[in-house]
Amino acid sequence: MKIAFLYIAEAYQCYHGASIASVLSHYPDVEIVIYYNDPACLPHLKSLEHGADTKKIQYKRLRRSPFITIAQSIKKAGLLKPHIMKYNAEELNQYDAIVAVEYTAAWLRDVGVTHPKLILNPHGFGDRKNPTDALMPNFDLVLVAGQRMADDFLKRGLIRPDAHAVTGYVKYDMCEGWHDRNKSLFPNRNPIVIYNPHYETGFNSMPRFLETMLEDFRKQNDLNLIVAPHIKMYRRSYGLAPKLLERKSGPNILIDTRSKKLLDMTYTTAADIYVGDLSSQVYEFLMRPRPCVFLNTAQVEWRDNPFFQHWKLGDVVDDPKDLMAAIRAAPSRHYLYRDLQKEMAERTLGHMETGASRRCATAIMDFLSKK
Repeated sequence: MKIAFLYIAEAYQCYHGASIASVLSHYPDVEIVIYYNDPACLPHLKSLEHGADTKKIQYKRLRRSPFITIAQSIKKAGLLKPHIMKYNAEELNQYDAIVAVEYTAAWLRDVGVTHPKLILNPHGFGDRKNPTDALMPNFDLVLVAGQRMADDFLKRGLIRPDAHAVTGYVKYDMCEGWHDRNKSLFPNRNPIVIYNPHYETGFNSMPRFLETMLEDFRKQNDLNLIVAPHIKMYRRSYGLAPKLLERKSGPNILIDTRSKKLLDMTYTTAADIYVGDLSSQVYEFLMRPRPCVFLNTAQVEWRDNPFFQHWKLGDVVDDPKDLMAAIRAAPSRHYLYRDLQKEMAERTLGHMETGASRRCATAIMDFLSKK
């Protein structure tokens, strides 16, 4: 049996599927080939392989036409996912199954990839309204971390009762145990605040909140700050903007726009308080319930909006001048949110221990054996 893993976007996707491939590599008569679009994926994939018990896996960069090669060299053009999938359709159609972590892999059906079963292990948690949700019914099997996602997707008709499995959070398998919580990222033992803004236009809180936040943290010396934006924030930048931002780091301020630590749970494990807007990484942070503060930069009416459920897990700040007070108050107010955080994390992440990769692999093989 031939199974392909498809990473058509940035390296962050690798952390949501590599360990499943590692488990599947031990099944007899199963051949695993991992395809990637962004060349930055390969070092991460190799690193993840070294951290797992993996048998032979083949890595192949998706083939590119001269047009795609030139266009991808223009950062603003992005990764040209539809073009890449179409150009590689004939080769991908030879597999028995293709495992993806992004909904847009469903476009494979539109470019002639009709033979393989399409399997999705989505890398988010359904908190964000996403137009690509409509692609989900095109997958033959959907693996979700927790029951909350399963219930929501079933209610919306995006998945079928007999074609999904609740498996737990795969990324936790890759990263749990990598980090020493007793080792500080700063030369002091002060509490650490992580600021984790999402890149989505209109909800990205950085333009409105960041400078005030940095100024407030420079004025004090009893809190540390990690600024850890979503890895896609500067994907289409030529590098000047993130470098200028990182220069604003200081003795108690660490700004990271591109390192592996943004992806491998280093910062969400180390932090004591979470500040963010839309990023689903808040659930990684909440694997251990801790204080949260959310930033409403768009002045959205969020309380009855199902796509902002995570904002019920901490205080919400509308004005940058109120942020530092909210951060300082967060530990003493955590009792208001701790129980709901625990409940939401369990329903979102599923099994709160390692083993998700094995459960995913079992679900995939059981599904394929019946087809």
